[in-house]
Amino acid sequence: MCQPVASLDKVSLDIAVVLGRTSMPVHQALRLGRGAIIELDSSEEDEVQILVNNSPSPRAPLVVSGNRIAVELKEMLPRGSDDR
Repeated sequence: MCQPVASLDKVSLDIAVVLGRTSMPVHQALRLGRGAIIELDSSEEDEVQILVNNSPSPRAPLVVSGNRIAVELKEMLPRGSDDR
């Protein structure tokens, strides 16, 4: 018998959205100050990478609505046999 959906309220997921990546020498990172701009390897039209519990999910586009930024999920990865 399946557990009630209400039991999912107790499950936590760590979700990260990766806008882009870059690398820089430590001495340059130490000089970063408030308001510093860090160039990333992506553009505003690129889809972002979503990580759920540090596992990659499909890429998704960013959606800007007023002063809020969101991610639009358009597909899901197929469930693996060990994902239960």
